[in-house]
Amino acid sequence: MVAYTFYETDSRVIRYAESLVQRGDQVDVFSLGKAGASAKETLRGVSVRRLQGRLFEESGRFSYLWRVLLFLARALYQVSIHDLSRKYDIVHVHSVPDFLVFTALLPRLRGVPVILDIRDILPEFYASKFGVSEKSIGFRLLCFAERLCARFASHVIIANHTWRERLLSRSVKPGQCTLVLNLPDRSIFMRSTEEKDSKRGFLLLYHGTLNRHQGLDVAVRAFAKIKDLTKETDFHIYGDGPSKQELRTLIEQLQLENRVALHERRPLWEISKIVETASLGIVPKRKDNFGNEAFSTKILEFMAMGVPVIVSDTEVDRHYFDDSIVRFFRAEDEDDLARCMLDLIQHPEKRSALIEGATEFVSQNDWAHKKQEYLTLVDGLLPSADS
Repeated sequence: MVAYTFYETDSRVIRYAESLVQRGDQVDVFSLGKAGASAKETLRGVSVRRLQGRLFEESGRFSYLWRVLLFLARALYQVSIHDLSRKYDIVHVHSVPDFLVFTALLPRLRGVPVILDIRDILPEFYASKFGVSEKSIGFRLLCFAERLCARFASHVIIANHTWRERLLSRSVKPGQCTLVLNLPDRSIFMRSTEEKDSKRGFLLLYHGTLNRHQGLDVAVRAFAKIKDLTKETDFHIYGDGPSKQELRTLIEQLQLENRVALHERRPLWEISKIVETASLGIVPKRKDNFGNEAFSTKILEFMAMGVPVIVSDTEVDRHYFDDSIVRFFRAEDEDDLARCMLDLIQHPEKRSALIEGATEFVSQNDWAHKKQEYLTLVDGLLPSADS
């Protein structure tokens, strides 16, 4: 597997890799590494090879592109060298960016099947991240690259129904793609049997990437509006990304330093325990072309840990959820989000109703139900597979 991400914090890559290892496959993951991390490490049976670091708060498109291209070159070299000795049976490449699929060039030339996993569609992600128009040359070039990468791959995995339709209309053939939602792994996100400490204050929580489309500034401003009405409530944010410094500045401007805490991103197996301590989850995505269609697995992770969640009314989230399992607010409306926060803080019976509905929903939508579909896809791509 190849992924421009930190393996230990990426739930989607972890689920795939561990599912393969658990059935007896050998898996190498070529990924990013944080400062001080070992270049090679075995985590729960998965061999993780860290090729370079990354600046979390990068905002310039050229510095971002340079680091991605550097990773592309390193991953191409490492995959090729290891393929010469190990003879990989299949290569699974995770976007973004899509063109990382070409790190599998050598295996592909000798007939090895290659999966391109499009978790985020790159043209829309680029437009959201850098504030460019969909009519721009950059956006059009990325659409062309998307088609080229999809044709290079043996099969394409797509992360939600909305994007499946988008990619089918411009880049991917119907028989070449499979939908695999970003679902929680209940071996990691499983509630403990211990009761929550009733003496502990009320905790709002967000965990994940800190990009503008995630709308954390909206959530911080909303919390500022209710902080004096609920003085036992704090808001903790776990993650890294380009918006982190902006959030620090906003927290200082609103004098929330004692109520809103910015934490570093944590490994997935630590995040699950942190999520369990929360009283209410916050997923405040913007309703731009990317955020409106990007499915957020953190919603289901909150559900799996028995935490009610407030979600912006984006198209993708309205597609999958309803008012019986999440509390919707009008996207980018800090006043409406503040009202939802205060309402759920003050009414435990409403939180309990959401937990009950969400528990039933997530019991039917976790990785245990979908894992075999992925393993069957992998086996079906292998020349020697029995099907």
